[in-house]
Amino acid sequence: MRLKVEFTTEPFDLDEAPAHALVAREVIEAADLDTVDVGPFGNTAEGAADAVLAAVDTLLRKALGAGATRISLQVNVIGDADRAVDGDVVGEGA
Repeated sequence: MRLKVEFTTEPFDLDEAPAHALVAREVIEAADLDTVDVGPFGNTAEGAADAVLAAVDTLLRKALGAGATRISLQVNVIGDADRAVDGDVVGEGA
């Protein structure tokens, strides 16, 4: 299964990136993910489910430890070669 995570950390500071935002970005950029897009108002990353979930766990712990008071995130399934559809397994070779 592949996942996509989108996240922001707060509080915002438009003059300088706060420590919690820098830590969150470092965690995501260091993780074993396929794509990472870091922006001033939101970040996204995609990869294998285990890698995304491990990165989210580390991101939450470290960003909160660095002063984040709120972390908003959304995780979406973006692909799974073996997902069941109407009781039939759909995927490569199926």
